[in-house]
Amino acid sequence: MLILGIESSCDETAAAVVKDGVEILSNVVVSQIDIFKEYGGVIPEVAARSHLEAILPVVKKALEDAGVTKEEIDAIAVTYAPGLLGSLLIGTLTARTLSILWGKPLYAVHHLKSHIYANWLRSAEGNVLLARYGCASQNRIPPTEGRGLPQFPLVALVVSGGHTQIIYMPYHNQFEIIGTTRDDAVGECFDKVAKILGLPYPGGPSIARCADGGDALRYKLPHPKVGGLDFSFSGLKTAVLRAVQAELGLPISTPSYELASKLSEQQKADFAASFQKTAVDVLLDKLEMALKVHSEAKTVVLAGGVSANKVLREKALERLKLSKNGASSQHGCASRNRIPPTEGRDFDPAQPSVMPPKSTILAQFKPASDFEPVRPQEIQVFFPDLKLAGDNAAMVGAAAYFEIISGVEPTDPYSLDIMPRVGIR
Repeated sequence: MLILGIESSCDETAAAVVKDGVEILSNVVVSQIDIFKEYGGVIPEVAARSHLEAILPVVKKALEDAGVTKEEIDAIAVTYAPGLLGSLLIGTLTARTLSILWGKPLYAVHHLKSHIYANWLRSAEGNVLLARYGCASQNRIPPTEGRGLPQFPLVALVVSGGHTQIIYMPYHNQFEIIGTTRDDAVGECFDKVAKILGLPYPGGPSIARCADGGDALRYKLPHPKVGGLDFSFSGLKTAVLRAVQAELGLPISTPSYELASKLSEQQKADFAASFQKTAVDVLLDKLEMALKVHSEAKTVVLAGGVSANKVLREKALERLKLSKNGASSQHGCASRNRIPPTEGRDFDPAQPSVMPPKSTILAQFKPASDFEPVRPQEIQVFFPDLKLAGDNAAMVGAAAYFEIISGVEPTDPYSLDIMPRVGIR
């Protein structure tokens, strides 16, 4: 099955052709980052106009790169939610028009669903990093249906500029949000801290580069006190601001835009490294908690633009006692912190697990410094290829394919509407 995917939810204009949900035949992305570096963020009206200029040439090139014609396309998929209103309009209007003109079924795809399904895609470079731990051979990574794809049930950590969520999936196309941010998303926090330090937009890559030469232990930053599996990053952003002001001996009334010029390059690197470490620890603390709640999970999936962060990838493997080739916990199967199976409860994919009260989760959770997890079953960790971590259209095509095989009906191209703010479904 060949699916033409279209993505325009923010500041990337993208189109791709995907075969059977896993094989990328083409993936064309036109980014607007260079336009918005000057402003330090995306301007919605400018983004929409840029999409309008690029969308048809991008679709044409995607078909050419894939070596297919419009007659060979089986379905069209497009991001309809969430995102910037004007940007979403350009992508959906294009997809609706092509669907009508070409006589192809149309599938409206949620943006976060697409990020998760980026982990099913295969590129020429081999885009999925697998790891596992448990009590079996270190070097045997069991395939899923012979292809090494994520297995269900799974826990997904979705981290991007607009979203930070933990999502439980008992099987394809079924989503339960078990943790979400109460204010800023982690990617948004990266952008705002980068501004404080005088680093260019987008903040994620800038902070990662700057942090390479910094001491991650130089500044101690607080972990937000949020119960259960929810996140909060607005306080961490403010903590960095106050720490910079204190380091420079300036009052808290000093505007944030005046601080960067007073910091040395080493101070910037130390603040970037300390912030990055804290943000990653916060994310992985909650991920470990989620794995205790859903101990039946066979797979962990990281998704979204922030999943490209090198420290997050390395620490995820380290904190979960994993390595690139797969590794057993150093304490073996008898570790005192072993996560128990689900209290004699058989897992039924038709009946997703119910999250226990937050007080129960907190009572069971051990701090990262004392957390040495060994699970009673194997687990795999998947990261998308770095080129697929950000917004792209191949992931839209992949998500649509798994909707189709799950029995989702196509959308009426005459009535499809955008939804700038809506939860995954």
